[in-house]
Amino acid sequence: MDDIITRLKKVSGQTQGLVRMIEQREQCEKVIVQFQAAKAALDKTYSLVLNNSLKECMNRHDSENMDRILKLISKK
Repeated sequence: MDDIITRLKKVSGQTQGLVRMIEQREQCEKVIVQFQAAKAALDKTYSLVLNNSLKECMNRHDSENMDRILKLISKK
């Protein structure tokens, strides 16, 4: 859980950096690279949360919550 919080704080810092970059009219290439880094970090964090949630449901044999999670995933 601490790893996920740390990752989310990092993503938050990256998005705040993006706001500053756009406000300061940084070069387009730099902004795109920062966007890619923030997106990759958020995607990785999402995968960790999803993985942890599914493992927890499986360990508790909680098929109801697992079905809810799977429905959320399929809405993508």
